[in-house]
Amino acid sequence: MKAVPHRQRANWVKPPGPVAPGLRIGLLGGSFNPAHEGHRHVSEVALKRLGLDYVWWLVTPQNPLKPVAGMAPLHDRVRDAELVARHPRIIVMDIEHDFHTHYSFDTLKALQKRFPQLKFIWLMGSDNLNIFRRWHRWAEFAQCVPIAVIQRPGTILAALHAKPVQRFGLAPTTAKLCARRAPAIAIIGGKRNTQSSTAIRASERFAEGLVGVIPS
Repeated sequence: MKAVPHRQRANWVKPPGPVAPGLRIGLLGGSFNPAHEGHRHVSEVALKRLGLDYVWWLVTPQNPLKPVAGMAPLHDRVRDAELVARHPRIIVMDIEHDFHTHYSFDTLKALQKRFPQLKFIWLMGSDNLNIFRRWHRWAEFAQCVPIAVIQRPGTILAALHAKPVQRFGLAPTTAKLCARRAPAIAIIGGKRNTQSSTAIRASERFAEGLVGVIPS
């Protein structure tokens, strides 16, 4: 039997959760190194404000914009993300591993091809919007899916002046955002969560550095 090329395998990827025509799915991609309450906060805000049915956490094997050093193994990050999520409508997955994709643009296109009956919306914190222009094929990405930006502390004004917003403008934040034709970028305000993976890793390194220094 002839082998199936990698590029066709996306058609056989098992649905990570309930799939039905018209379901509204928020996509939150990242390293989740580690996952934290900020990820859950973004997801819960999106579920409520955008009327989403589910949020999928896309735990990437390796973010192209982040160093390999210090990246925990994929299965550890998925396991820890599942412990943090603790929500019946948040589904954690490593679907990029199944798709053999490395960039969010390619992962998004694979998801849209595999699940054409779903309405996807990309979720990100306002800190990520500031670096969105560094993403692989970012302008094309923005024209493929609506994007909801949840405000993060200290990045609100910067997000309003981010290049994607300057280029595509802002859309109103409503439950109909999923159905809008891209490009459609909306910023969601409200209560903010200060946690970040970078700060958590820094505090862990600091604690490790104290081992053997503090008298018992």
